[in-house]
Amino acid sequence: MTIDLRGLVPAPVTPFNRDGSVDVDAIHRLGGWLASVEGVKGLVVLGHAGEGTFLTQDEQALVIREFKNAVNGEIPIIAGITGEGNTVAALEAKRAVEAGASAGLVYPSHGWLRFGYQKGAPQTRYKEIYETSGLPLILFQYPDATKATYDLETQLEIAGQEGVFATKNGVRNMKRWDTEIPVLRATYPDLQILTCHDEYLLHTMFDVDGALVGYGGLAPEPLVELIAAGKAKDYPAARAIHDRLLPVTKNVYHRGSHMEGTVALKEGLVARGILEHATVRPPLLPLAEGAGAEIALALKSANLGSVTATV
Repeated sequence: MTIDLRGLVPAPVTPFNRDGSVDVDAIHRLGGWLASVEGVKGLVVLGHAGEGTFLTQDEQALVIREFKNAVNGEIPIIAGITGEGNTVAALEAKRAVEAGASAGLVYPSHGWLRFGYQKGAPQTRYKEIYETSGLPLILFQYPDATKATYDLETQLEIAGQEGVFATKNGVRNMKRWDTEIPVLRATYPDLQILTCHDEYLLHTMFDVDGALVGYGGLAPEPLVELIAAGKAKDYPAARAIHDRLLPVTKNVYHRGSHMEGTVALKEGLVARGILEHATVRPPLLPLAEGAGAEIALALKSANLGSVTATV
């Protein structure tokens, strides 16, 4: 594979106009700014932070195209592939290719979250998606608290399939992290291992090639530094960056629901001058009154001020 994601891969929000339509101008501001940050290796669109499942097929294609236009081909655009059935997801991936995506992040079939999966089923999902679309794929490891988390055997088999070049790991179980990541690394040395533990990145930063996180769409500059410190095994430097970001982390991710993080990211981007407002689509709701001011204050305390971004 020629796609190199060894660094920071933000998963940006999808900006909306106040009427709920996709805001193309804001996509250009956001994408252009992120692509300008040294150390950003790609963007993942249509993920959880991007409200991808809240968009129509035409809107999903629009978001891929416009983020690709925004980065001017400088970095790859990776599309979240979220369709429930294998064939549905494969056709979604095919549309993503047509819209300009360079790779796909494959979500588990939604029903597995509650009911679990049959042994061997996830492997068939990746196989059909790749054979139908030709899209290079990223293995997505869900949290251990869900029934859609893959055991080590399943991860190893998916990682060994044609077309799979990276894994985004958000297992959120440090016992599993400490035992499974070394096995993945030893078995597939070329597999790009990316953490997605937005709310406690420090704890996983010393074992990975990079980070694929929604957080990167708000605070790319310090996260690039954090990844570099992790690769250098410089714990004091990494800890200092973590501590500087902690007020922001708390205000974005330490909320009642992780889904509120999407709304908080948009409020943060308002404070940073990228978005004009934090409009989200239902069933997401605005944050409580005063949350935007709290997030802005946290960003200020972390020395993350307004940035210049033009369409």
